[in-house]
Amino acid sequence: MNLHEQLGALEVGVDQLIQAVVAPQARNIPETNAASAASETAEAAADAQAETVAATPEEKPTLSIGRPEQNVITMTIGGKTVSLHPEQVGQLIEELSNARASMMPEPAMGVPPGWRFVSTKNPAVAVQKQSNGDRLIIMRHTGHGWVPFTFSPDNVIQLYALLTQR
Repeated sequence: MNLHEQLGALEVGVDQLIQAVVAPQARNIPETNAASAASETAEAAADAQAETVAATPEEKPTLSIGRPEQNVITMTIGGKTVSLHPEQVGQLIEELSNARASMMPEPAMGVPPGWRFVSTKNPAVAVQKQSNGDRLIIMRHTGHGWVPFTFSPDNVIQLYALLTQR
C-alpha cells in the first residue's frame, strides 16, 4: 500500500469515527456500530468538520481511552465518546499501523526501557516465498492480528541462527 492509499484509508477511518460520534448525538440515540456510522449522512460529517475548524488553536482536543467491559474500548476525543467493539478496535489498529508505517521518525530500533507489551506464545504463522527469493512471514498476534514481515535470504539465515542458538 503506497503513501496515498494509506492516507486515504486513514481519512476514511477518521471520517467514520467523526460520524460515529456526531451523528448519534444529533439524533440523541446511542450508536456504536461501525457499519451504521459509515452510512451516516455527509451532513453529519460536514458538521463535525465545521466544529473542528471552529476550534481555536488553544483548544486542543484530548484523547482518553477507557475499558468499561472486556470487549469494549471507549475513546473520548474533545469530550465526545464512542464505544468500539473488537472488530472496530482491530480496524482502528490496522489503519493506525498502516499510517504509522509512513511517518517519521520511525519507531526506535531498540526496545525502549519500560515498554509494555503482550506477547503471543506459539503464534499461527504463514510463509510465502517471493519471486526475488525473499520470504514473507505473517504471524498472528493476539492484539495486533496478522503482522507481516519480509526477510531477505540473508536475514532468514540470521533469524534461523538466532532462533536455534543455545
